[in-house]
Amino acid sequence: MSASTWALQPTDRERLIKAAFEAKEFAYSRYSHFRVGAALLTTTGDVVKGANVENASYGGTICAERTAFVKAVSEGTRSFTALAVVTDVKSAISPCGMCRQVIREFCAQNMPILLVPADYEQRLAEGVTDGGVKETSIGELLPDSFGPEDLDLPRAQ
Repeated sequence: MSASTWALQPTDRERLIKAAFEAKEFAYSRYSHFRVGAALLTTTGDVVKGANVENASYGGTICAERTAFVKAVSEGTRSFTALAVVTDVKSAISPCGMCRQVIREFCAQNMPILLVPADYEQRLAEGVTDGGVKETSIGELLPDSFGPEDLDLPRAQ
């Protein structure tokens, strides 16, 4: 675990990772063939899933992380305790820049973000205790970031 993130209960961690894999199954990645699943853990213990949804115009594509946030926020949930992201790649893949900014909007700088490799279960079976998960935070992924609190800063006249 990164020293800059708060602790996530093992049962919540496993539930979140499982949900991200489930979400990935619904990815609509017709153009890139790069499936992504994300799962957000809310402060009430609910899990909100998201998958990437591509579009022929490319610009209309929405990433899995943003799908999960849009679903949650549009239903009134704006407080989260963790995020898990998984792809079909056997290494931990980080959220894109646009997703990082959305994560920054709604999450504490030290909230755990779990970047899960596609072969997570295999690694666990082989004795890799963390399954190859890279645990990070938005503070690490987007240092010196611009956030909602910056809009409240005094401005020069």
